[in-house]
Amino acid sequence: MNATKTILALALAAGLSACSNADQAQNSAQEAANSAAEAQQAADSAAATGDMAAAQSAQAATEAADAAADAASQIAGQAMGADGDMTRREDLADSAEKAADAAEQAQDAAEEANAAADGRNNTDGE
Repeated sequence: MNATKTILALALAAGLSACSNADQAQNSAQEAANSAAEAQQAADSAAATGDMAAAQSAQAATEAADAAADAASQIAGQAMGADGDMTRREDLADSAEKAADAAEQAQDAAEEANAAADGRNNTDGE
């Protein structure tokens, strides 16, 4: 009886972990998409100042953020489909998080370029 309960508990924990990794990957993909959108706002603001060098830098950073967001989204899709392979799901969730971090860094670069152009700032605190 105790062995059965232990096996059941382990199976439940494994299932929850698998869902958690897929959810983590989805959350990372959403964060990356948000960073790409905010990078685009910064690029638009830099362009509105007329400072073409800053606008081009911000746009390049936006494109990098978009690419990272696309990667995070594709990785999250793979994590959702990695049935039964917890190690793969964990690796994919970690990769999606790294892609989201890259998108956030690109967003920061776009915002820095916008600030250099004295563009309008994003005031949402992120």
